[in-house]
Amino acid sequence: MQPAPTFVRRYETPREIWTHLLVYPGHTLPTALAPIFVGAGLALHDGVFRLGPVIAAFLSSWFVHVGGVFADNYALLTAHGRIREHPELNDAVANGSLKLRTLRLATLAWFAAAFVPGAYLFWVTGPLSLLLGAIGIAASAGYATGKLSTSNLGISDPVFVAMFGAVAVAGTFWVQSPAVPAAAFYVGLPMGFILTNVMLIDDIRDVEFDREKGWKTITVRFGIRASRIEHALFTACAYGGCIGLSLLRGPWLMLPWLSLPFALIIERKVWTAKAREELIPWTPRSAFLSMGFGLLLGVGLGL
Repeated sequence: MQPAPTFVRRYETPREIWTHLLVYPGHTLPTALAPIFVGAGLALHDGVFRLGPVIAAFLSSWFVHVGGVFADNYALLTAHGRIREHPELNDAVANGSLKLRTLRLATLAWFAAAFVPGAYLFWVTGPLSLLLGAIGIAASAGYATGKLSTSNLGISDPVFVAMFGAVAVAGTFWVQSPAVPAAAFYVGLPMGFILTNVMLIDDIRDVEFDREKGWKTITVRFGIRASRIEHALFTACAYGGCIGLSLLRGPWLMLPWLSLPFALIIERKVWTAKAREELIPWTPRSAFLSMGFGLLLGVGLGL
């Protein structure tokens, strides 16, 4: 994958850096929302839907997502400061407009903020909600932080599928009703595959940086073609999984297929991109695809 040329959009001002590179709403918001839609749709179908816990679950999830992005960038700047994966961040640290201590405190603040809506969930559901929150924070922070991070161990892909496909969906259902059906653990699996594809685009785009960091992603270990095959396989699993769900729970579970044309556009770009900069806008586009997929799957479950 070739490096990005000079015409790639750069974020220069502190406000742009904090908003677009750290909070990264085009990525964190849709990926946080997607499994919430699925868990809410299943709860609606089972007659246990509760809006308050759903909103609280989304806020907690989003805060944890953002905290994970902050933790990823903090690890990049401290453990791998010579790598210019996000040159705006390197430059901001060098000129003093971004202080590592501030970034560390902001990371902790985002994770702590997740316990604000979490306090409501604690009141509604009991202490188990704190355990679920802790698992989410550990998975988010553990993506890039430390020698035992999932990226260093090369296990991020299955962790993402499990967290987004089963844990997040079942957790969303559980905060509405303690009687969690078996379906809550498998209806979200297509969601897990389509959401993990967002990360795979980053893995392909950032392969040279990840190799320098010592990460053991599929792309680093086996090459870009291997990750392209994995991306295509996960796309097939997501949409094929909807066929299986429709056979179990009715034809409305085919609704996510309405998003297939957009998935194929993304798939084509993943296979044909020649330079790193070509894939930069496709991470948020893939995230929005996953949100649409989750919304359609949730609607199908609710009908």
